[in-house]
Amino acid sequence: MNNKNNVTEFILLGLSQNNQIQILCFVIFLFCYMAILMGNMIVIISVTCSQLLEQPMYFFLTYLSFMDICYTSTVTPKLISDMLAERKNISYTNCLIQLFTMHFFGGVEVFILTGMAYDRYVAICKPLHYMAIMNREKCNALVLFACGGGFLHSFAQFLLAVLLPFCGLNEIDHYFCDIYPLLKLACTNTHRFGLLVIANSGMMALVVFMVLMASYSVILYTLRAHSSESRQKALSTCGSHITVVILFFGPVLFIYIRPATTFQEDKVWALFYTIIAPMFNPLIYTLKNSEMKNAVKKVWNKNIFKRRKQMF
Repeated sequence: MNNKNNVTEFILLGLSQNNQIQILCFVIFLFCYMAILMGNMIVIISVTCSQLLEQPMYFFLTYLSFMDICYTSTVTPKLISDMLAERKNISYTNCLIQLFTMHFFGGVEVFILTGMAYDRYVAICKPLHYMAIMNREKCNALVLFACGGGFLHSFAQFLLAVLLPFCGLNEIDHYFCDIYPLLKLACTNTHRFGLLVIANSGMMALVVFMVLMASYSVILYTLRAHSSESRQKALSTCGSHITVVILFFGPVLFIYIRPATTFQEDKVWALFYTIIAPMFNPLIYTLKNSEMKNAVKKVWNKNIFKRRKQMF
């Protein structure tokens, strides 16, 4: 792809070089990945097999859960397999593919979270016009916008990585291919590249985060005029959204809003948005949401009852 590049593969140094720690991490992350798949699939199936799919909030939630599965699957299986591998290598092409897909699914997730915040804003601040504004056509358009925004974001990251020349150094001090660790290996002045990363990833995350926080501030202010019952229900839903937003955006902003430099702590912070957030999202949205809990009980109790009936 680049005539100045003579590196055909990279070596991922991973989280630790200690064998015992790697075995422990293998068990932990395998459990986390299974929990991510199971938890998000339960959310997707429970919503799509119930009346909740007709509500915009749960319509977006199914896409968020699907993005969580796709997003973590670009990184976690490789991380788990590398824990038991003697040589943690990844080809140059696969590295770029991992970079593109991770930022694509992550970008889509960011914009879906924005769509969910907009949905809550309309529901609470403009309840009389809610059904007219948040119709299915508008929801589909927001999802398409999220996919388009995610593609533009990831393509910019991919293009920056393709333009980087690598002259021999190929050890990435991370557990996946990301733009800042790649900038560290490039045999050229990466100052301008770093500024472009901040403009693309850092500023996008910061602007979206500020928009989300501003919208939730307006929502919380508007709730003062509502009854205590409706206020409690809205606070429960918005509280779940805010928790997800902080859990995802906090580490992202820490890593991408600063100049092009890497720290050892980056690998730990990256675990929050690649593994921990996708694992806790289903719990956050189900444990604090009575409608979601009822849908899960109805759908899965119905399926279990059918299976028992078929057995006898």
